[in-house]
Amino acid sequence: MIPTNELLSWLGCAHARTELLLNDLSDAQWNVPLMGIVNPPLWEVGHVAWFHEKWVLRHALKHAPIHPGCDKFFDSMAIAHEQRWRLPLPDRASTLAYVERVRSAVANCLEEWEGEGDAKLAYLAALGIFHHDMHNEAFTYTRQTLGYPAPPFLEPSFSEERATAKAIVASDRGDVSFAAGDILLGASRNEPFVFDNEKWEHEQRFAAFEIAKRAVCQGDFAAFVEEGGYERKELWTVEGWAWKQASGAEHPVYWRKKGRGEWERRLFDRWLSLEEDLPVMHVNWYEAKAWCAWAGRRLPSEVEWEVAAAGSSDANQARKRRYPWGKDAVRKEHANLDWQKLGCVPVSDFSAGDTPEGCRQMFGNVWEWTESPFTGYPGFSPDAYRDYSEPWFGTRKVLRGGSWATAARLLRNSHRNYFEPSRRDVVAGFRSCAKS
Repeated sequence: MIPTNELLSWLGCAHARTELLLNDLSDAQWNVPLMGIVNPPLWEVGHVAWFHEKWVLRHALKHAPIHPGCDKFFDSMAIAHEQRWRLPLPDRASTLAYVERVRSAVANCLEEWEGEGDAKLAYLAALGIFHHDMHNEAFTYTRQTLGYPAPPFLEPSFSEERATAKAIVASDRGDVSFAAGDILLGASRNEPFVFDNEKWEHEQRFAAFEIAKRAVCQGDFAAFVEEGGYERKELWTVEGWAWKQASGAEHPVYWRKKGRGEWERRLFDRWLSLEEDLPVMHVNWYEAKAWCAWAGRRLPSEVEWEVAAAGSSDANQARKRRYPWGKDAVRKEHANLDWQKLGCVPVSDFSAGDTPEGCRQMFGNVWEWTESPFTGYPGFSPDAYRDYSEPWFGTRKVLRGGSWATAARLLRNSHRNYFEPSRRDVVAGFRSCAKS
């Protein structure tokens, strides 16, 4: 069970992050166009508060609703995506007042329960906080999607040592080999909190494989684009080619051609010369698959990804690694998480987070697509929030590892993210495996 004082700290942190991501935006910027990959900020911030209220205050503690109309406004499963633009929502001031009332009530309840050891309350409070963290990451995607300025709490950092970084990247190409074996895939029952789709660790056999030490770089991907990768039907899956034709994609979504062999990418509202040594990002599963076909590589399965992150292990091993580097909790030097750089860094950075076998940045920088469809593990049973995982089984692909905009407290080697294979707004990239 997660200690109450830690939950209180996390709750305050999540709310403070939302304020930093949204408060500088004008009412006009909150009035976003209808798109399938964003939510209206007014609805989304109210939904996050509603989720805390529903599960902590109303479900666990049986409180009456704070706002009498909150269910008809903010229930994501009951309200279709396009309807969220047509709802008679409370105005911005009223919604933010509702958010603060919920935050204060949840904090007060946690303080009153401190020392009582209520596992159900602790679990649902953590669920609300982690759900909040995910929406904070989505708010970051929204700012990028719409070309808004970078959040004001940090200035994007740009390396002044690009040539050195490129040399390091060039020298660090290569794979790490894993012999065939067994792993206990999924979450340990000793974890203080896990999502239902991680339950529970179970023996999984895997064949020998070789996985890249680092993620695919923008320079790697630019070569694919320059060689006509987006025009070669044979490199794409049937579904991927249909998506490419329908979308008109000719390169990654936030790229533009600057000159012969030169590209720029957009970071929030700024256009930058393409940094070859940064991981390619904002590419979808179809694009990742096409690059792998062009390069004679393949995407790792999520079993292979977890083996590389947690260590090849015998199924009888008492405990695999919780994090890529070992059992020590995440520190800033381990991974580019928690908005600390406000963008990606070279794939050569954060050596402190290396696995013992030599894989770098398996946490942070970009989420990494895997080959695997998102499904339940053997014996899957939904938790109290039944709509978190099961409705999406079979329609999404698994991503692992977290991005620069992911809250570090959310992650462990067994954590699974999942998106539709067509999504490009997510801060997602990939690493590859040798085809043999």
